[in-house]
Amino acid sequence: LPSPAVFQVAALERQIFDFLGYQWAPILANFLHIMAVILGIFGTIQYRSRYLMMYAVWLVLWVGWNAFIICFYLEVGRLSQDRDFIMTFNTSLHRSWWMENGPGCLVTPVLNSNLAPEDHHVITVSGCLLDYQYIEVVSSATQIFLALFGFVYACYVSKVFLEEEDSFDFIGGFDSYGYQAPQKTSHLQLQPLYT
Repeated sequence: LPSPAVFQVAALERQIFDFLGYQWAPILANFLHIMAVILGIFGTIQYRSRYLMMYAVWLVLWVGWNAFIICFYLEVGRLSQDRDFIMTFNTSLHRSWWMENGPGCLVTPVLNSNLAPEDHHVITVSGCLLDYQYIEVVSSATQIFLALFGFVYACYVSKVFLEEEDSFDFIGGFDSYGYQAPQKTSHLQLQPLYT
C-alpha cells in the first residue's frame, strides 16, 4: 500500500495547481480531503477506528467528486466547459492552470478582441503535447486510484482495531468472579530505609 505521505503529496499537488487556476470548488474539496487524510493518519497512529471509518466514508465522497471532475473535463452528458463555470462557483472565467501552462503549450494573446470581458484577455493555445482536459482527467484518475487503496486500508485497519478492542484482556479478564485482589497482611511492617 502507498504510504500516507503519498496521499498527502498527491492532495497538496492538486491543491497547488487548483489555486494557480483559481478553481474554487476543487480548492474547497482538496482542503477537505487534506483534512480527511490527516484525520485518517491520526486515527491510524492513535488506534481510533472511528476516525478511520470517517476517513473511509470521506473517500467514497472523494471518488464521487473525482468521477464528476473526469466527466466535467470530458464533457460527458450535458456538462460543458464553455458554458459551465462550476469549478469557479460562477465567479470568474478562469480555467484549469494546465490550459495555458501544459507541456509544450504555446500561448498567443489575441490583441484588440471584443470577445473578452473587461478583466480578461483572449488567448489562443497551440502545440500542447497533452491537452489540459486530459491532464485533469489523469490527475483525477490518480486520486481515485489512491482513494481505493486508502478505502481498503482504512476498512482493514479499522477492522483490526475493533477486533483488538474486543479481544483485549483486562485485569483478570471480563469475568470478575475469577479475579482475587491481593490480601493485605498485617505482619508486614514498613521499615525506614537508610542510605
